[in-house]
Amino acid sequence: MQLTQAILPVAGLGTRFLPWTKAVPKELLPLGNEPIIAHIVDECMDAGITDICFVISKGKESIPQYFYDNPALEAELERRGKRHLLETLQRYNDVRFHTVYQEEQLGDGHAILQAKDWVKSDAVAVLFGDDLFAEDEPGLVQLRKAHERIKGAGAVIALENIPRELTYKYGIAEVSDEDTGAPGLRRIKNMVEKPDPKDAPSTLGIVGRYIIPRSTFDVLPDVTSGHGGEIRLIDALIAQIQDGVPVYGCTCAGKRIDTGTPEGYKAALKVFG
Repeated sequence: MQLTQAILPVAGLGTRFLPWTKAVPKELLPLGNEPIIAHIVDECMDAGITDICFVISKGKESIPQYFYDNPALEAELERRGKRHLLETLQRYNDVRFHTVYQEEQLGDGHAILQAKDWVKSDAVAVLFGDDLFAEDEPGLVQLRKAHERIKGAGAVIALENIPRELTYKYGIAEVSDEDTGAPGLRRIKNMVEKPDPKDAPSTLGIVGRYIIPRSTFDVLPDVTSGHGGEIRLIDALIAQIQDGVPVYGCTCAGKRIDTGTPEGYKAALKVFG
């Protein structure tokens, strides 16, 4: 089964980066000569994705705009003979971009649900923009290979072994001892959202990359958490595990960088700058 579609939820307000994010979405902060969001889109393209849906909120239209054609600018670059710049702009020409709005901040599952009618494939990738992977083989490429190994049956989630004292910041996976035949690929028995370190079933944290079956969209409307009635992706996947849908965790190689905090962004600048 070929993976061709990806959802990028980027509707958050970026409050930790205020006042900068009053004017510029956090996802457009620069890393090297590209914004953060371009690194995420590049990761999708490396994994063979040709259809990308941005889930945005009002005021963040500049995110998809970054990737749209600009014929006037391209014509001017052509006239000036700046072919290298023209090629940079045109490298997204083979990707189809779509945009939907999340009108209310009601959880990551709610954000994904806004793209339900857009999803046509049997499986879709979901990439949250705070996490970047510094590795020759991008995180989503590693997940795609794991998904192919399980023959597209169920979901695959990116995992990272984290310090136990930080489990309260992550969704945590409890994995089985079942031999999948692939190093770093384990079947997940259960997941817990941000547990107290003493209660965490493991130190395997969920880190911003998913490949989910289309059936997950049918489950999302029926799951809410106790925190403000949010719809969370982790709750939908827990429900699917209980219904017998296989969910796997893939421990991705390489260094993961969390760009969702000013400290993490500074660390990312050293790697991608």
